[in-house]
Amino acid sequence: MRYRVTEAEDGWKLLRVLRGSMGLSGSAVQGAKWEARILLDGESAHTNVRVRAGQEVTFVEKEKAPVYATAPYALQVPVVYRDEHLLIVDKPAPLASQSSRNHPDNTLENALFNMLGCPEGWIYRPVNRLDKGTSGLMAVACSAHAQYRLQQALHTPDFRRVYLAVTRGLPPEESGVIDLPIAKAPGATVRRVIAPAGEGKPSVTHYEVLESRGGLALLRLELETGRTHQIRVHLAALGCPVFGDFLYGEESDRLPGRFALHSHQLTLTHPVTGERLSFASPLPDALRDLLR
Repeated sequence: MRYRVTEAEDGWKLLRVLRGSMGLSGSAVQGAKWEARILLDGESAHTNVRVRAGQEVTFVEKEKAPVYATAPYALQVPVVYRDEHLLIVDKPAPLASQSSRNHPDNTLENALFNMLGCPEGWIYRPVNRLDKGTSGLMAVACSAHAQYRLQQALHTPDFRRVYLAVTRGLPPEESGVIDLPIAKAPGATVRRVIAPAGEGKPSVTHYEVLESRGGLALLRLELETGRTHQIRVHLAALGCPVFGDFLYGEESDRLPGRFALHSHQLTLTHPVTGERLSFASPLPDALRDLLR
């Protein structure tokens, strides 16, 4: 990662440029400092030196080896945007976002690895993970720095997410805010529950009913926070669970392997260029057909 010192930064300490202008974490700078991975005009430099306008700061990232080998999966996933720092994909469902020790293949991670040509030493860096049963837009960083910057922006106006959901039943109002704390269910590994005030993590979801038919509703939802299963838990608490949600509602053979939740819009600030990017993915036909 390279950065050119501006006139306004002339005389700053190198550490201030690294942490402020370049947005690096303290732990990243600390590790790089002792391994001579911080360069000023191509030479190793201490973080307390004063920089001059026009000098080039280089931060050499140290990649960690994955805990298991990534296997290629021959699945073509739509790529909405791609550059050297960032990928935006339109994930189908059902498809797990990330591999695990118990499920090491046939995931989005494996599919992207294959699509990128199985590069040696490749590391998967998802930013906003989607559940296996959720489709739609998802950001994947191409470097540790880009991932750090994007994760810092999560749940802020610099990383805005809008979902569409088809629900069984209608919420009590045409629009509103669901402000209910969420906690892990006792003894559970995945399931979440609404918790008493002060016991769960603050969780806020904004919703709007777009249309309804036959006891089903199409909702637009925007996350203010990002808890595990937040939309699914909140809508179930409102009495209108996501259609096909086996965990918080009722599974349906009309949506085999998935439920009616879709990551519809993603607006973010590019982690390196600062450009404002906005993407949209239409509601899949399988979900639209529920309302016909």
